[in-house]
Amino acid sequence: MPRLGHVILYASNLDASVRFYRDVLGLTHRFTDAGYAEFDTGGARLALYERRRAEWLTGRPVSPGPAGEVVLLVDDVDATADEIRRRGATVLSPPADRPWGHRTLHVADPDGFVVEFAQQIPRTRSRSPAK
Repeated sequence: MPRLGHVILYASNLDASVRFYRDVLGLTHRFTDAGYAEFDTGGARLALYERRRAEWLTGRPVSPGPAGEVVLLVDDVDATADEIRRRGATVLSPPADRPWGHRTLHVADPDGFVVEFAQQIPRTRSRSPAK
Protein backbone atom coordinates (compact mmCIF):
# COMPACT_ATOMS: atom_id res chain seq x y z
CA MET A 1 0.00 0.00 0.00
CA PRO A 2 1.38 3.47 -0.84
CA ARG A 3 2.34 5.74 2.07
CA LEU A 4 2.15 9.51 2.13
CA GLY A 5 5.66 10.90 2.10
CA HIS A 6 5.30 14.55 1.09
CA VAL A 7 2.71 17.20 0.47
CA ILE A 8 4.11 19.81 -1.92
CA LEU A 9 2.42 23.16 -2.47
CA TYR A 10 3.39 25.37 -5.41
CA ALA A 11 4.38 28.80 -4.11
CA SER A 12 4.45 31.98 -6.16
CA ASN A 13 6.95 33.60 -3.75
CA LEU A 14 9.04 30.91 -2.07
CA ASP A 15 10.73 33.25 0.43
CA ALA A 16 7.41 34.69 1.62
CA SER A 17 5.91 31.22 1.96
CA VAL A 18 8.94 29.91 3.87
CA ARG A 19 8.64 32.83 6.29
CA PHE A 20 4.92 32.11 6.76
CA TYR A 21 5.29 28.38 7.48
CA ARG A 22 8.40 28.91 9.64
CA ASP A 23 7.75 32.19 11.44
CA VAL A 24 3.94 32.35 11.59
CA LEU A 25 2.91 28.69 11.78
CA GLY A 26 6.04 27.62 13.68
CA LEU A 27 7.09 24.64 11.53
CA THR A 28 10.73 23.59 11.57
CA HIS A 29 12.34 24.61 8.27
CA ARG A 30 14.64 21.77 7.25
CA PHE A 31 16.25 23.32 4.13
CA THR A 32 15.76 25.27 0.92
CA ASP A 33 17.47 24.21 -2.32
CA ALA A 34 16.82 24.91 -6.02
CA GLY A 35 13.33 26.36 -5.59
CA TYR A 36 12.27 23.72 -3.05
CA ALA A 37 11.80 24.19 0.70
CA GLU A 38 10.98 21.46 3.17
CA PHE A 39 9.52 21.45 6.68
CA ASP A 40 9.49 18.81 9.38
CA THR A 41 5.99 17.95 10.58
CA GLY A 42 6.79 14.81 12.56
CA GLY A 43 5.35 12.57 9.83
CA ALA A 44 4.88 13.20 6.14
CA ARG A 45 6.94 16.15 4.99
CA LEU A 46 5.39 19.43 3.95
CA ALA A 47 7.25 21.13 1.12
CA LEU A 48 6.98 24.21 -1.05
CA TYR A 49 8.10 24.39 -4.66
CA GLU A 50 8.33 27.49 -6.80
CA ARG A 51 5.26 27.60 -9.03
CA ARG A 52 7.33 28.89 -11.97
CA ARG A 53 9.41 25.68 -11.90
CA ALA A 54 6.44 23.32 -11.77
CA GLU A 55 6.16 22.89 -15.54
CA TRP A 56 9.70 21.50 -15.63
CA LEU A 57 8.71 19.00 -12.95
CA THR A 58 5.27 17.99 -14.21
CA GLY A 59 5.68 18.45 -17.96
CA ARG A 60 2.86 20.99 -18.17
CA PRO A 61 1.84 24.25 -16.53
CA VAL A 62 0.01 23.98 -13.24
CA SER A 63 -3.30 25.70 -12.88
CA PRO A 64 -3.15 29.13 -11.29
CA GLY A 65 -4.43 29.74 -7.82
CA PRO A 66 -4.78 27.54 -4.78
CA ALA A 67 -6.96 24.48 -4.65
CA GLY A 68 -6.34 22.47 -1.56
CA GLU A 69 -5.89 22.27 2.15
CA VAL A 70 -3.14 21.06 4.44
CA VAL A 71 -4.17 19.73 7.87
CA LEU A 72 -1.75 19.95 10.79
CA LEU A 73 -2.62 18.10 14.00
CA VAL A 74 -2.10 19.96 17.28
CA ASP A 75 -2.87 19.28 20.93
CA ASP A 76 -4.64 22.60 21.59
CA VAL A 77 -6.30 24.51 18.73
CA ASP A 78 -7.21 27.47 20.92
CA ALA A 79 -3.62 28.00 22.08
CA THR A 80 -2.45 27.58 18.49
CA ALA A 81 -4.97 30.21 17.35
CA ASP A 82 -3.73 32.68 19.96
CA GLU A 83 -0.09 32.09 19.01
CA ILE A 84 -0.45 32.34 15.24
CA ARG A 85 -2.68 35.43 15.51
CA ARG A 86 0.08 37.01 17.58
CA ARG A 87 2.51 36.12 14.79
CA GLY A 88 0.31 37.78 12.16
CA ALA A 89 -1.69 34.96 10.58
CA THR A 90 -4.99 35.81 8.93
CA VAL A 91 -7.63 33.55 10.46
CA LEU A 92 -10.26 32.39 7.99
CA SER A 93 -12.39 30.59 10.57
CA PRO A 94 -11.84 30.65 14.32
CA PRO A 95 -11.69 27.50 16.45
CA ALA A 96 -14.85 25.44 16.14
CA ASP A 97 -15.93 21.94 17.12
CA ARG A 98 -16.71 19.70 14.15
CA PRO A 99 -19.01 16.66 14.30
CA TRP A 100 -16.39 14.38 12.74
CA GLY A 101 -14.22 14.64 15.85
CA HIS A 102 -11.97 17.65 15.34
CA ARG A 103 -11.79 21.14 16.76
CA THR A 104 -10.45 23.18 13.85
CA LEU A 105 -8.93 26.52 12.95
CA HIS A 106 -8.34 27.66 9.37
CA VAL A 107 -5.77 30.17 8.09
CA ALA A 108 -4.55 31.12 4.61
CA ASP A 109 -0.94 30.98 3.46
CA PRO A 110 0.57 33.69 1.20
CA ASP A 111 -0.72 31.92 -1.94
CA GLY A 112 -4.19 31.40 -0.49
CA PHE A 113 -3.83 27.71 0.34
CA VAL A 114 -5.91 26.80 3.36
CA VAL A 115 -4.04 25.48 6.38
CA GLU A 116 -6.22 23.75 8.95
CA PHE A 117 -5.10 23.07 12.50
CA ALA A 118 -7.05 20.18 13.99
CA GLN A 119 -7.30 18.91 17.55
CA GLN A 120 -8.97 15.57 18.10
CA ILE A 121 -12.15 15.71 20.18
CA PRO A 122 -14.98 13.20 20.66
CA ARG A 123 -16.90 12.47 17.45
CA THR A 124 -20.57 13.48 17.49
CA ARG A 125 -21.49 12.02 14.11
CA SER A 126 -21.06 8.39 13.06
CA ARG A 127 -19.56 7.32 9.76
CA SER A 128 -21.30 5.25 7.14
CA PRO A 129 -19.37 2.05 6.44
CA ALA A 130 -17.44 1.82 3.15
CA LYS A 131 -19.18 -0.13 0.41
